[in-house]
Amino acid sequence: MADSTISDLTVDEFKKLIREVVLQTLSEIFGDPDQGLELREEFEVELRRALAADGTRQTRPAQEVAARLGLTW
Repeated sequence: MADSTISDLTVDEFKKLIREVVLQTLSEIFGDPDQGLELREEFEVELRRALAADGTRQTRPAQEVAARLGLTW
């Protein structure tokens, strides 16, 4: 099928081709480009420290931040 044209495909072959293209495109759009990569040790330490924080840092509601930036939330 390497030298085939679309008109040479059966309906089932065409559906399979479309399905493969859609899956590949969705994977490119929504896939994790960092999948399989390892974290640098210093980043992992910082991330673990941040996750272990007891939540004592002051946070602001998203609406407040948006208003300060002149954004409509």
